[in-house]
Amino acid sequence: MGFFSRDKSEEPKQETTTTESGTPAQLSADSTIREWLDHPVGGTIFRSMLAEAGQNEKVLTPVKGWTLKRVAGMSGGKMTDEMIADMVQKANAGEATAAPTETQVESTEAPSAEEAPAAPAPETPVASTASSEPDEWVEKITDGRFANKTIIVTGAGSGIGRATASRIAREGGRVIGVDISQERLDELKASLAGAQIEVVAGDITNDESVAKIVEVAGTRIDGLANIAGIMDNMTPVHEVDDATWNRVMNVNVVGTMKLMRAIVPKMLEQKAGSIVNITSEAGLRGSAAGAAYTASKHAVIGLTKSSAFAYTGTGIRVNAVAPGGVATNIEAKFDSPMFLDRFGVASAVMPAPTTADQLAASITFLLSDDGTNVNGAILPSDGGWSAV
Repeated sequence: MGFFSRDKSEEPKQETTTTESGTPAQLSADSTIREWLDHPVGGTIFRSMLAEAGQNEKVLTPVKGWTLKRVAGMSGGKMTDEMIADMVQKANAGEATAAPTETQVESTEAPSAEEAPAAPAPETPVASTASSEPDEWVEKITDGRFANKTIIVTGAGSGIGRATASRIAREGGRVIGVDISQERLDELKASLAGAQIEVVAGDITNDESVAKIVEVAGTRIDGLANIAGIMDNMTPVHEVDDATWNRVMNVNVVGTMKLMRAIVPKMLEQKAGSIVNITSEAGLRGSAAGAAYTASKHAVIGLTKSSAFAYTGTGIRVNAVAPGGVATNIEAKFDSPMFLDRFGVASAVMPAPTTADQLAASITFLLSDDGTNVNGAILPSDGGWSAV
């Protein structure tokens, strides 16, 4: 993808942050990030928060049209209602000191943050700004779509993995949820009382963990959603350290390969099975992440296509989904000032991040029998980023 600069004359006019009397407009949880940043006091508060997290406002470029409460909903609970209320109160009172917060900008398929229910607006008596955002997508469950099917979902403790595991379970499937965190898996299971969910806490790069996953799944495995993954630290190749490179490649590529290697023999025996790997826009271009993550996601595409070719005619389908910006809990730290400046240019043309539930819709389509004639496809589920 090429980088594009915008003529300022072509940019839409921004809503004013001052009233006719010249005083700053009132901010609220329903004010957009752009309005917060343009506000003389709110902007100082917001930039201080970002600086404390080692970030700057460039990482928010794709979501500047979102409301504060919507962005807070992406923080995985780190930006609480109380923090938002405090920010609103300080901004409208003219107190430029940033509210104490643990919030940091987090991302996957850069830039994004953890998926979470949208935080309700704080009960602060301030004016709100009408949102121009389109109506949000609403998930529609297909009853019984995964009935009598056993699907392994990695990364099931949070983000895209949790949304995918939840949807499969609610559509009648038996889910083998895998995550490094037992606590997150327990929360998943508790949130879907009565659903067919079995959990395995373990490291997908570890052979013993992989063997345990297959053992728990049992004699038949109908699907595998390879969703677990980690981000890099947004560094170009001359700044990549060995530890980051090895860790990212190990989780994103080796772990994906090991689970495929373990379950394919069962699928060959039963002459049926669907595998969906998660790559990224970083697997399709060079502008979405650092060198390590980008290389790992290109490798996932190669593994997907090679497998789709190898198993054509056996009843096994192998596809991949390439998200753009997604609200998840994979943290992306910009350790390279050089890369952050470059990324800021590219982010101007990126669509706003989407939700984990929307990605789950794409993944479950390919896992289900609805994807019967799809094999070897790399499905960009990116809001149109790949069309830029």
